[in-house]
Order: sequence, then structure tokens, then C-alpha cells
Amino acid sequence: MNISLVIPLLNEQESLPELSKWIEKVMTSHNFSYEVLFIDDGSTDASWQTILDLQKDNSNIKGIKFLRNYGKSQALHAGFAKALGDVVITMDADLQDSPDEIPELYDLVQNKGFDLISGWKKKRYDSVVFKNIPSKLFNWAARRISGVKLNDFNCGLKAYKNVVIKNIEVSGEMHRYIPVLAKNAGFAKIGEKIVIHQARKYGTSKFGIDRFVNGFLDLITIWFISKFGKRPMHFFGLLGSLMFFIGFALALYMGIDKLFFHKTARLIANRPEFYIALTTMIIGTQLFLAGFLGEIILRTKSNEERYKIAETL
Repeated sequence: MNISLVIPLLNEQESLPELSKWIEKVMTSHNFSYEVLFIDDGSTDASWQTILDLQKDNSNIKGIKFLRNYGKSQALHAGFAKALGDVVITMDADLQDSPDEIPELYDLVQNKGFDLISGWKKKRYDSVVFKNIPSKLFNWAARRISGVKLNDFNCGLKAYKNVVIKNIEVSGEMHRYIPVLAKNAGFAKIGEKIVIHQARKYGTSKFGIDRFVNGFLDLITIWFISKFGKRPMHFFGLLGSLMFFIGFALALYMGIDKLFFHKTARLIANRPEFYIALTTMIIGTQLFLAGFLGEIILRTKSNEERYKIAETL
């Protein structure tokens, strides 16, 4: 199979018929063998029924329905697990991503040797104040921290080799950082393509400005995990040992000074330096223990159930 399209959605019943016909037109005109995986992330409208109806006319359409809303990352995870195509393309269901981009995305991955191609919505039709400016700041910070030189981490239109999506773990709210996850997994040939951004035709956006705050926190998390996720003791243990040593050295200095040089000086317990040294040693011990516990958790953790599927088409 040439292409698997993974499309997470939430309350997009109005756009699904038009999107499905558009995809079918593109795929047929380029003679692609394909599948469309619609992941219904707990929609409260008739989105799932619409998918069922569309599947009757097009057997290439498949679907997964969650019992409730689990988030885009979980939807992508479920879709990636089922995808069979040589190239896996993700896109949003709101018609803001154009299926006309699919042939070129496929060519860049399949024939040009890229592991991953990320879309770049250079010209956007979103609110300048609430989306465009925060998005530019967010992408700048993401480039600086992650080292992945992309202009638009938030773009849902991306193409991957199948081997890439089978070897990365998309969890939490990490969907916007899949290129970073891929880079950390060893897939270094990551490219970017300018894609068309279309104004929303139906419904309203499911994301608010808070996604940039959450996105930045997720970026810090993924940076830390990529550096120390497999060896937390190297971070917490080193920092804790350093702080404990500083506190102990200060306490030792005060003890020697009191015993041998200034015997008539005030008691050590009456000096503020004593409490600074004591606090530093306590914090150092806690950090060391955090690293030790992190190592134990890594070695004993079991895979937990991340979402519940109500129905599979």
C-alpha cells in the first residue's frame, strides 16, 4: 500500500464528506493505493455515523472511535499502530489542510529519501494576535531548545516513512514534537515543505491560546527526557551531590573555624551560614533521592492502558 492517511478529529461531521471526496479525487487521479484512518477522539456530534456512511461508498475508509476525548496525541498513536502504508501522512479534518499536497509529500518521502516532511503554513488565515504571533514565538523557542530547524511545529500536515511512526512513542501532548521524537530516535533526514493553509469552513477551532503555554511546558519535558530520560541519576544525582558537597564543605569550614581559630565566637547554631549549609545538604539529598527513585521507576514501570476504543471500522 502506498499511503496511509491518519486523520484525528473531534466534532467535524460537516467537513468529513467534503474531505473524503477531496481525498478520493486526489488518490484516484494519481493511482495511489491507500487507506484513510479517521480517529474519532470522543466526538459528541454525528461524526462517527458520518464515517460509517462514508465507508459504505469507499472501502478504503477505516475508523477508530474512542469512548471519550483523549487528545490528539492519543488519536495519532492509535492511527499509527494501524497504519499499513509505505508513507504515512497526517492531516487535520477541518479542511484547513489541503489533500492536494499529498502527491508531493509522498514523493519527498518515498523517492527523495526523507524520513519525515513537515508542512509549513507560511501564510495563515488565523487570528494575528491570538494565533499567529504566539505561534511564531513558540516555534522560535522550539527551534532553539530542540535543535530541529522547522518553521512550523504545530502544522498537522506531515508525512513519514512507515518505519518512523512505528519507532516513536507519541504520548501526552507530544504530537507537535513528533519531528523532535523522530530525531531523538535516529531519523535525521527531516525536511519541510510550504503548504497551503485554508480558512476554516465549518465549526470552530478546538485549540485555544493555552496550547502554546502547554506546548512550551511539553517542550521542556521532551528536552529533559531526550537528555536524561534513560538516566535520571545523571541529572538529579550530579546536581544533588554537588549541592550536598557545597553544604557539607560550608558546615565543615564553620566547625573547624569554631574549634581551632575562633573558640570564643558565637555558637555555630546561631550563625545564618549554618542554616544555609543545612538547607543545601537537605536539598542535595532530596535531589539525589529523586534521581535514585527515577532509576527504580524506569526499571519497574509497566505499560499502562492509554485510551479505550469503543468501536473499530
